[in-house]
Amino acid sequence: METISIKTTQSAYPVYLGQGAIKKLPEHINRLQPAVTSIMYIVDETVNKLHRKYIEDHLPVNGQIHWYVTPSGESAKTFEVYQEALGEALMFGLDRHSLIVACGGGATGDLAGFVAASFMRGIRFVQVPTTILAHDSSVGGKVAINHPLGKNMVGSFHQPAAVIYDVLFLATLPEREVRSGFAEVIKHALIADPAWLNKLIREIPSLKSIPLNVLTECLKKGIEIKSSIVEQDEKELGIRAHLNFGHTYGHAIEAWAGYGKWTHGESIMAGMIYALMLSEKINHLQFDLHNFIHWVTELGYETSPPADASFDELLFLMLKDKKNIANEIRFVLLKKPGEPIVQQVDIEDLKVIDNLIRDAKGEIQ
Repeated sequence: METISIKTTQSAYPVYLGQGAIKKLPEHINRLQPAVTSIMYIVDETVNKLHRKYIEDHLPVNGQIHWYVTPSGESAKTFEVYQEALGEALMFGLDRHSLIVACGGGATGDLAGFVAASFMRGIRFVQVPTTILAHDSSVGGKVAINHPLGKNMVGSFHQPAAVIYDVLFLATLPEREVRSGFAEVIKHALIADPAWLNKLIREIPSLKSIPLNVLTECLKKGIEIKSSIVEQDEKELGIRAHLNFGHTYGHAIEAWAGYGKWTHGESIMAGMIYALMLSEKINHLQFDLHNFIHWVTELGYETSPPADASFDELLFLMLKDKKNIANEIRFVLLKKPGEPIVQQVDIEDLKVIDNLIRDAKGEIQ
């Protein structure tokens, strides 16, 4: 089992990563001070069906335990579910020494973390991620729900007390969820480690059967890259924005389609290809985009947005991006692989690349 330490200006906490990591959960909870009085488990409904017994086998001995089951995926990140979860916390009698445990993917963790951040002005929570995608979202303390006009527009920064990442949960993931999560692995390689990216391209020709030890190493490396950035910029005032590579265009696709129609990773992959093409145009990026697109297509990703999503509709949503300042659109681009930069971009350049990416399957490949 791996232990990765996350340190920020406000807190420090461990990430336990490996097979059977959930055994660390009761041990860690019992060490928290002040002592935990009660625990509210916020559990994704699919995880609840598949893994409730496994979770219950590793409950802490002390404290009252309550369960709240959320809808699966992005359906959990609505104002209605958020309000209901807060109501459950009040009815259960949680207090300022209580703890929330998030068991699920990134959406469950985002919701549970925002409930914890806002309940009684903030109580502790622990992340128990059950998807590949959550290797990115469970670390760093960003918690939020969605607004119809933008993803993660209502939220806070609230660091977890621990992340307990048991990779045994990943065995039940459908291939589409593996693909969604692996997009964030690829993102970390693009922005921080081009040698690792080349290794991924050489050694992972398919997402159908990645050996668990290889996948665990990918998750560890992704978490280490993210933690090194978060430790320098906890509240995204500078370089933490680099973690949003592919997200401006990708979030627009995700919001346009209706959260959950395109998965987060599917949307972000199209967004990363868009950002790579924009980087070629603006920064003269030297990158084998042809080979990259061929590889991700073989992995099963869509490389262009939905055909009926017009540029104007996506532009409207991109204008809502949190990185924008004074109505100027800002993108995370690459100067070269491993060297991201936040840049203001012109709408005309965005339109040119939007046209190009829609032809990606034909002309670029």
